[in-house]
Amino acid sequence: MSIEAPLSKYRKHNAMIFIGILVVLGVWFWYDGYYNEKFIQNHSLSGQPDGTLEFNRKAPPFMLLAAIILSVRFWMTKDKKIVADDRGLRCGKVTIPYDRIESIDKTHFDSKGFFIVHYSDGSQKKNLRLSDRGYDNLPAVLDHLVSKITS
Repeated sequence: MSIEAPLSKYRKHNAMIFIGILVVLGVWFWYDGYYNEKFIQNHSLSGQPDGTLEFNRKAPPFMLLAAIILSVRFWMTKDKKIVADDRGLRCGKVTIPYDRIESIDKTHFDSKGFFIVHYSDGSQKKNLRLSDRGYDNLPAVLDHLVSKITS
């Protein structure tokens, strides 16, 4: 049986909102910097643009570039998920077999929404922090982990 915890709606919605804000502000600043005559007159000192007008002319390409970069990053990570199956816990490129998990610290799971998996990777001891802000369905994954390492 496999239990999956997909990337949270919280992260997905925040990324889309931030991308939308960058695009809207970029278009707005571009319009004010080049086409809004009243704005251009208010922010020109004897024919020379002041700092606000200069910003409105130079910032839009950077805002749109940031929106494109965030869109690509979002597209690359939109299918990211945690999978707890019969072999172990998979989180991205990290795979942790159940026999290597030493303990699970779920002290802050109810209050702050995260737990920490302590495991050994050969000779090193490592920690993996999983938060419910990052992934949906995390309580089911935690219950599955606890049942696998206690049995």
